[in-house]
Amino acid sequence: MVTAARTAKDSDDADDADGADRADRTKGEHGSDGEHSADGDGRAGAGGERAPGPPGAPGGNAVAGAPLPRPLLRAALALYLDLHAHPELSGHEHRTAGLLAAWLTEHGCTVTRAVGGGHGLVGVLRNGPGPTVLLRTELDALPVTEATGLPYASTTPGVMHACGHDLHIAAMAGAVVLLAADRDSWRGTVLVVGQPAEETLSGARSMLEDGRLYERFGTPDAALAQHAAPLPAGTVAHAPGGAPLMAGSIAADVTLYGRGGHAATPHLTVDPVLMAAATVLGLQSVVARETAPAEQAVLTVGSVRAGERGNITPDTAELSLTARAFTDSALDRLLAAAARVVRAQAAASGAPREPELTVTARSPALLPGPALTAAVRRAHEASLGAGRVLDAAPATATEDFPHFGAGGVATAYWLLGTTGVRQWRAARAGGGPVPPNHAPGFAPDVRTALPAGVTAMAAAARQVLDPGPGGGGSVRRDTGPGGGEAGS
Repeated sequence: MVTAARTAKDSDDADDADGADRADRTKGEHGSDGEHSADGDGRAGAGGERAPGPPGAPGGNAVAGAPLPRPLLRAALALYLDLHAHPELSGHEHRTAGLLAAWLTEHGCTVTRAVGGGHGLVGVLRNGPGPTVLLRTELDALPVTEATGLPYASTTPGVMHACGHDLHIAAMAGAVVLLAADRDSWRGTVLVVGQPAEETLSGARSMLEDGRLYERFGTPDAALAQHAAPLPAGTVAHAPGGAPLMAGSIAADVTLYGRGGHAATPHLTVDPVLMAAATVLGLQSVVARETAPAEQAVLTVGSVRAGERGNITPDTAELSLTARAFTDSALDRLLAAAARVVRAQAAASGAPREPELTVTARSPALLPGPALTAAVRRAHEASLGAGRVLDAAPATATEDFPHFGAGGVATAYWLLGTTGVRQWRAARAGGGPVPPNHAPGFAPDVRTALPAGVTAMAAAARQVLDPGPGGGGSVRRDTGPGGGEAGS
């Protein structure tokens, strides 16, 4: 999903100092607690009560060098294991939303359900006058059959948390506990958003438009989010100032119309299967011939559906495709070219009617605000250690988080490493590649990634909130070019 410019050397230096030793030590000390032990290959464990610290440090810090509380991490880990074992697809996140709502209520948030007509939820934690910071996590899983072999693998056939949204939820839940338990250190309002249907790129707009999120709960001064990525566990990665982190995308469905009949009489039919095959091949030329060589763009046909039996020519064929690029103009060109290819192949096949191309979702490029990103990066370097804060190269993965930057809301978004030290080193030594997001074998090293995610989210939130009597820091919304629009 993502590459990072400084990942290899810096992360290995950090791991040499304390990563491998900590993995083995954690397994030995905590493997008998009755929970899943950790061995750096994606298995969950009872250890990891300290967020990863700077190279050579004995542990990490959540606030001013203090380790994360062990009860907090045990509870967050239990939430993660439950979520991972019970994934729910986009639009069906009822149980997931219920678990998060119960957690937020328990820790002092006022919770509103069904924001946006689906399973979106909002938790509000008020702590006096001050800025409002929005913390967003996604709720949905993917239609992927899990192949990790984990003892807590998905129990729902054909559905898996293959993108790390379960980790995002557990990390944010832990961050809320930290903030709720230390109200003397900050002032303001924490707005927790549990967003459904991220994988279909429809949930954010639904909450903002149908659910009137900002009208009902107030426009935040900043919106924050993080995303699991196949980087070394215990690290985070930011886009360099002003650079995009993820591409924008367009998702579209295509219906091709033929004339069905018997497979033995192809001359009496118009075969939509052959039409679909030619269309898929034709679409592969779009990026090569519609974008400049220096542009980054991707067009993928991810689904082809036609017919039921080998001896029957069907009436229709359906395609689903996505186009990805870093500018709206490039996305528009890709879509226009794709539409031409679809129409041309239908005409060449003698289709009895025009094909249909329907855009089902669109999201702009993810361009975090530079001022807020710089402040959050400094907070991450202070709380995790500078050696564990990396530079992220632009990725052609897509998010609908940019919609939360509407109206000038400053945004910060970073990647959260999930790959255990042993798996990372094995891949670098020429072994099998690390399973990326959306793969059946995607298995975060939750023992290391979860504490880092809790620490990263809490530290970032404190950069927006006003300091309380116990300290803290705040950053106002970006006002420079690109700072508040989040790529829109």
